[in-house]
Amino acid sequence: MSLDHDPSDLLPVVDDYRSNQCFVHPQTCRWSCGNQCAHPAPNESGNEYFGAVARRYISRRRLLGFGALAAGMLVVGKNTVLGAETARAQSAGSSSGLNFTPVKLDGSDRIIVPPGYKSEILIRWGDPLFLDPGTGFEFGKQTAAQQERQFGYNCDYLGFIPLAKDRALLIANHEYTNPELMFPGYDPENPTKEQVDYELAAHGVSVVHIERHPMRGWRYTLGAWHNRRITGTTPMRLTGPAAGHPWMRTSADPAGYTVLGTLNNCSAGITPWGTVLTCEENFNQYFANNDQVADAAKKAAHKRYGLPGGASERKWERFHKRFDLAQEPNEAFRFGWVVEFDPHDPGSLPRKHTALGRFKHEATSTVIARDGRAVVYMGDDERFDYVYKFVSDGKYDPNDRQANFRLLESGTLYAAKFKDDGTGEWIPLIAGQGKLTAANGFANQGDVCIKTRLAADLVGATRMDRPEDIEVNPANGYIYAAMTNNSQRGTSGRPGTDAANPRAENRHGHIIEMMPAGGDHAAPTFQWRFLMLCGDPAKDKGTYFAGFDQSLVSPISSPDNITFDRRGNLWISTDGQPSTFKKNDGVFAVPVAGPERGYNRQFLSGVPGGECASLVFSDNDDTLFVSIQHPGEGSTLENLTSNFPDGKEPRPTVIFVMKDDGGVIGS
Repeated sequence: MSLDHDPSDLLPVVDDYRSNQCFVHPQTCRWSCGNQCAHPAPNESGNEYFGAVARRYISRRRLLGFGALAAGMLVVGKNTVLGAETARAQSAGSSSGLNFTPVKLDGSDRIIVPPGYKSEILIRWGDPLFLDPGTGFEFGKQTAAQQERQFGYNCDYLGFIPLAKDRALLIANHEYTNPELMFPGYDPENPTKEQVDYELAAHGVSVVHIERHPMRGWRYTLGAWHNRRITGTTPMRLTGPAAGHPWMRTSADPAGYTVLGTLNNCSAGITPWGTVLTCEENFNQYFANNDQVADAAKKAAHKRYGLPGGASERKWERFHKRFDLAQEPNEAFRFGWVVEFDPHDPGSLPRKHTALGRFKHEATSTVIARDGRAVVYMGDDERFDYVYKFVSDGKYDPNDRQANFRLLESGTLYAAKFKDDGTGEWIPLIAGQGKLTAANGFANQGDVCIKTRLAADLVGATRMDRPEDIEVNPANGYIYAAMTNNSQRGTSGRPGTDAANPRAENRHGHIIEMMPAGGDHAAPTFQWRFLMLCGDPAKDKGTYFAGFDQSLVSPISSPDNITFDRRGNLWISTDGQPSTFKKNDGVFAVPVAGPERGYNRQFLSGVPGGECASLVFSDNDDTLFVSIQHPGEGSTLENLTSNFPDGKEPRPTVIFVMKDDGGVIGS
């Protein structure tokens, strides 16, 4: 139960992976982010990279903790001595409540769960949500109008909102589309308008009423009042500092307050007042022709966000001029936001909150600070980009839900700076302060919100390894941030390693644990340490699992979305193992406290080409819902690698897992 290497051994692991290789299938790059991995990371600032910080941090022997939090744990070199907590884990039984038998990495076309568990299908792409005639799914014969009334494609984020005993709302994001797996005979160079319109309808969010039946488990309720589809054409309202900004105005919306649709909704979060914050991530891929934008400042801003100079991968600009920057240079500024909507009111208008900044939002986690203000943690899922938080001006009112709907319209946006002594600070992004001046392109807060990445560049935030999900553990109040991977770290012409991003060519990713000063989420400083440096300990010297015996843990790569059970254990879904391990993605569980801290175990194995994109527990932890996104990605309808879930054409699907005895998941 000890590290078998000195922390200074956490150096580049050289193998046959090219420095610029994206560790997913090329089709994932094409449709998920517009092949962004094939291009240089858009952050060319001189800000310090997290890997350099991490390297100094590790060299100071602070890998296992800081201050009193590291009591009982000490690294002393290659002959590592760990404290009593890890020693007890060798002899003691489970303290985390996790007692399942781990499954192994697998490549078969079936869902695998531990003995004593079963998985079932809840809902698939194309399943009808409403009682309309003619909305049943028939592969290859779908229309956009039908898709607007059906469960969307590529389910990502999952949220669970209890309504009553055995009744709940399931929230599902629909991140992107794989047209080669949706349309027989699809020609990627010549999509039709009907196909493009169908894809617009397949994006967005679904709200689905679900019920638990005594014998059948969970089922979705066809025609339920709560059921709703939000798509790439749903009208939305802009709020906050950038609403009405000159850069937000288009020919279709000269006032700059109304937007059609939300796109590339990756993860999300549920607020304490019961609304959903769905996040727009790789919006860059839907736009084209930045080279033809005449305004140099706009062109530079688009470039920083990875918008292509020429045609887009999807070619939507051929049929909808709003995606052509040559005709509508401002339309792209209206994407890359956090969108709030009320799942309890299917007629409510979604709102894009510009005060939370514009970047490739992966997820949100909202908590209430000690003084009552709302705090939202966020990550920008791009190589060498940043971790953020937002603190509202107003205070949460538990007795006035409607009043809380305006909390995210004004407040202070911050970017994180990680220091090599295990501390960090939140740098405010406020127009007129420090380098955020009119001379530098930030005449007002609207400029800061639209060009958040450039503002964070100027203030010296720490460049990270693809910050994806960032969540607050309700059991201990700590923040957990998943860095999925970054194959360009430390390669020629790219930033080197630092304390918080310690590995060059980081293809496996890591998870950081952050503690707000004094336990107050509104505090301007924090402490941080590693929970996990992912990989296969049998093959990679650079792994670390909070000091736990690495011979006992399950290999894990590319942590993506995370959640917590009621005991405070961390559950992780992965996105990248088909490339790094040549095995399917999966779901993992790891305690974050006690003698089993760092004891990572695989709970579920997915299917070929399919990402385990998100996961969420029911309110009493007896059900785990998992989204199986893009099964069969990387293949074609003529030569499929997956027939999940029905033995036919692959369909993105939400599954649920229960114990045979109806008990708590993981117990």
